[in-house]
Amino acid sequence: MSITRDFDWKPLALVPALALLVLPFIGSPSTWLTLTVAGLAMGMIIFIIASGLTLVFGLMDVLNFGHGVFIALGAFVATSVLGAMGDYTQSAELWRNLMAVLPAMVVAMAVAGAVGLAFERFIVRPVYGQHLKQILITMGGMIIGEELIKVIWGPAQIPLPLPEGMRGSLLVGDAAIEKYRLVAVAVGLLVFGVLAWTLSRTKVGLLIRAGVQDREMVESLGYRIRRLFVGVFVVGSALAGLGGVMWGLYQQNVVPQMGAQVNVLIFIVIIIGGLGSTGGALIGALLVGLMANYTGFLVPKVALFSNIALMVAILLWRPQGVYPVANR
Repeated sequence: MSITRDFDWKPLALVPALALLVLPFIGSPSTWLTLTVAGLAMGMIIFIIASGLTLVFGLMDVLNFGHGVFIALGAFVATSVLGAMGDYTQSAELWRNLMAVLPAMVVAMAVAGAVGLAFERFIVRPVYGQHLKQILITMGGMIIGEELIKVIWGPAQIPLPLPEGMRGSLLVGDAAIEKYRLVAVAVGLLVFGVLAWTLSRTKVGLLIRAGVQDREMVESLGYRIRRLFVGVFVVGSALAGLGGVMWGLYQQNVVPQMGAQVNVLIFIVIIIGGLGSTGGALIGALLVGLMANYTGFLVPKVALFSNIALMVAILLWRPQGVYPVANR
């Protein structure tokens, strides 16, 4: 069978199709370009947040409703790291800003991954295979996590301003494109590239995919799938921490409830994309980001439920999501 027939290109066409569909309604090409780049950037940040959960939910069959606590934790860790690096964040030179932002990302991912390891061991592991209990206990874990964040950083909103060199916009014709949104697109593409390469081109990715399809057979070959899946959970938590840093900088403030606030959006993305599909999560996140920006500009009242309407439309077309890899 040819590659052309094997690869399903139709979901890929949804993103440009949506963008072109709204162009006549917006009218101004410069406004359309600004909204489109902003929507793509928002979508990339949502993808980073959702990519960890799509691995855990789709590949491990774990309904982790506590995923939001790792998002909030990553954002609050970033406030502490960036707050201690004022000389770098207040510089107008981008490379000095990156010298502060990159360590903040690494520390946030490390802390979120470590907490994710404990979360899996003490909260998730006793309820493997029991979806109702998973929902209840992980929601409880998120509530406890939010309270612990309040104990450490306080309950009040904390500002997380953009570094000086990432503020402002670049002009492309008459369109103004914010610098940080371009950074978000670059980080999102990097995360997608690493995940796609790991899952499709490495032995670890092969074992993960094989373990999803036939766990007993892989274990009979001498591989410890449980340890591998614990690693997947830790990576998913670390990605949530990275997404928290990006989302906090996008909002320019952090609150302990910020993870819970985006939980619904994350589940919409992974349901649209197909459980366990990295590519599907990317398409779902881009569609959600574009839909939110376009409807917010054209019909603000519709923006409140536009993403749910988008999910319903996609599921009517493909009930298992655009690129499902695991049937649940």
